[in-house]
Amino acid sequence: MLEDRFYMRRGSFGTRQSATILLVLVNAIAFLLQNVLYHYVPRSTIDWYSALSVDGLKHGFVWQLLSFQLMHASLWHVAGNCYAIYLFGRDVEVALGAKSFLTLYFSSGVVGGFFQALTGVLLPNVFGGAVVGASAGAFGLVAAYALLYPDRVLLLFFILPIRAKYLLLLEAVLAILGITFPANNELGPKVAHAAHLGGMLAGFAFVRYAVHWHFQWPQLPRARRAPVRRLVKVPAQKPSIWARDKEVVEEELPPDEFLSKEVDPILDKISAKGIQSLTERERQILETARTKMRKR
Repeated sequence: MLEDRFYMRRGSFGTRQSATILLVLVNAIAFLLQNVLYHYVPRSTIDWYSALSVDGLKHGFVWQLLSFQLMHASLWHVAGNCYAIYLFGRDVEVALGAKSFLTLYFSSGVVGGFFQALTGVLLPNVFGGAVVGASAGAFGLVAAYALLYPDRVLLLFFILPIRAKYLLLLEAVLAILGITFPANNELGPKVAHAAHLGGMLAGFAFVRYAVHWHFQWPQLPRARRAPVRRLVKVPAQKPSIWARDKEVVEEELPPDEFLSKEVDPILDKISAKGIQSLTERERQILETARTKMRKR
């Protein structure tokens, strides 16, 4: 049945969140293990090897660019980051696919870590301390979400409605101000504004550019040659015949055969590579299938 296909069931398709839920669970478990280890190993030792710092990178602890993303300063810290990952990660994962989603998240964390380390080198007295947290990766998801769904309305502080693109702009301005005019707060934990900005830039660049490399890389020579031929010859010479051929296929194929030959391969492609990998004709086929489902 057409309505049983996961793409046609909007709710079911939107709940495929395995990678998003996995990230939330990993961060929660890592925070629990971190606090258990603090009872058996001196906190300074764990932070020296795992938290991101300029001194650590100078000693060759390059793994800190990943390990610092799994550490948090408090329960509220990890809860806030997990909520951001869950809120923005679900739709980003649906759009990009699980592999690209995870690549986006961790690469945003690494780039954010580089940005933070760079500010520590330039201004060691202000930004030279160690940092922890998944916020760089979370802000990469915010940027990706804003680029994919710019006009989606979110509730800032659960009260103020704001479009995703303006939320990204606001966060970028706050990060730049935080770097330019750092607060001298000795009592509370310092906010890693440079990591936030680096994560946002990485997320934006990934969705805008690198995600297409990821999708096309395995079949780059073939994928680019065939569509160019089709676009030049078919529409320019016989657009009306092409349109009639599509109508004949849709009308002549029985529903089950239409699903197996036309729709199922497209759904498999969405599962493997994400919805952004679809061509215009594949999107039209899915819309046709959805229209047929509504008429039944």
